[in-house]
Amino acid sequence: MTLRLSAVLAPLALGAALLTGCRGMVSEKPPIHPNLNMDFQEKFEPQEANPFFADGRANRTPVAGTVARGLMPENTPFQTGREAGGALVRTNPLPTTRDVLLRGQNRYNIYCAVCHGKAGDAKGVVMTGGYGWVAPSYHDDRLRAAEDGHFFEVASNGWNTMPGYAAQIPVADRWAIVAYIRALQKSQNAQRGDLPADVIAQVEQGASANMAGGNRAASPASAPAADSTR
Repeated sequence: MTLRLSAVLAPLALGAALLTGCRGMVSEKPPIHPNLNMDFQEKFEPQEANPFFADGRANRTPVAGTVARGLMPENTPFQTGREAGGALVRTNPLPTTRDVLLRGQNRYNIYCAVCHGKAGDAKGVVMTGGYGWVAPSYHDDRLRAAEDGHFFEVASNGWNTMPGYAAQIPVADRWAIVAYIRALQKSQNAQRGDLPADVIAQVEQGASANMAGGNRAASPASAPAADSTR
């Protein structure tokens, strides 16, 4: 019985020893790869030549009107700033809320203020730095009367030497910028009647407090001057 068990265990022990000795060894043979179809597909890579076509190019021009997946406009006026008939959108499709204005201010200060100025007066660093660029002021009567869709279209496609920002600024953010431009126009051309009564009262109270504080600050300074005359 002992001899039989030894006869069985001896080959197993020898096999285990051989397998243990193979650990850490580098094989010069290629690894087993049971399925090559997904790794080596029959296809043309970008910019690769393709003798099937007369021009020899694998890259083909998309069919006219092709739209990338997920970028099909669902709302033409919202996406382009123009109505179905081609007229510019008159009123911003986004509601004028605090969140929209804050988002518009943030995007405006990043992309627009360098030329148009933080007040919309065309006194941004690019315009005042002597670089030869010219930008209009948003407070010109022509732009105060322009449709909201005009600003959206210019932000999207550019105007004269201004480049378009459609690739950098999403559609909703462009409309938020338009809302903030309108806020800038109102802020620089506001009339007393445009403000709520409680806001007017706060402004007047603040002005009165500042005037009173200025008078108090001036009183001690005048005393030495009076003493010097004696």
